[in-house]
Amino acid sequence: MILIADCGSTKTDWCVVSCGDIVRRVSTGGMNAVMLTEEEMTRRIASELLPLLGDENIDRVYFYGAGCLADEVCDNVRRAIAANIPSARTIEVYTDLLAAARALCGRGPGIACIMGTGSNSCYYDGEKICDNVSPLGYILGDEGSGAVLGRLLIGDVLKNQLPQHLCEKFLREYDLDRLTIIRRVYKEPQANRFLASVTPFLLENISEPSIRAIVFESFMSFFRRNVLQYGRARSLSINFIGSIAYYYCEVLHEAATASGLTLGTVLPGPMPGLIAYHS
Repeated sequence: MILIADCGSTKTDWCVVSCGDIVRRVSTGGMNAVMLTEEEMTRRIASELLPLLGDENIDRVYFYGAGCLADEVCDNVRRAIAANIPSARTIEVYTDLLAAARALCGRGPGIACIMGTGSNSCYYDGEKICDNVSPLGYILGDEGSGAVLGRLLIGDVLKNQLPQHLCEKFLREYDLDRLTIIRRVYKEPQANRFLASVTPFLLENISEPSIRAIVFESFMSFFRRNVLQYGRARSLSINFIGSIAYYYCEVLHEAATASGLTLGTVLPGPMPGLIAYHS
């Protein structure tokens, strides 16, 4: 049996698979492999995952996580897993971007993108990531992401760029004022998560022209500043994983068409595609 992990900073999805069938699927807390030591990850896997796995005999583990780029980081994750799952003969650790590419494109070439709290993209040749425009984070980049959409929305609210009834409605629904927002963004940790947390307001009011414009223009910026830098972008489908892409798929399709691109598969998460890939 194989164990596949889709790991983020807040949640990790684990799936035990046998011959392509799901045997067990569980969730644990997230693990930021860049921020945690090998010992900390070992303890978390032991305390959170093992009690949920039961007596499943795992012989292969495929772990995909944000930040799993450097060899040192991947080695730490690999050893933490090996310490808890000694039956695993194979333990492979990869970045979440490769998870998106494999889940979306399988073993064929394509453009794979992530659009959730953050955003990222790559050109994938069916085996490996061949090109990647650096996302740069929500301050310098991350176009189209939840964090950037939230930043644009809040900025327009505080600078009175939206109709007055929408500004009032937003502040009322989220129980926010100017000083609270400034504190959450500039003085408290994880400002990107706070910014992304207000994006449901955009979806709820997407029929408002000013709200739709925020989303559409941010998606256009994502295509222009990221996807169109890949040489084969206009001849390949552009595929997405992530909550923002999934829930705003209609606007994403409109922006792709306006950019001369073909929108392909859009999934909320990579696990179904990873199961198919590894099976």
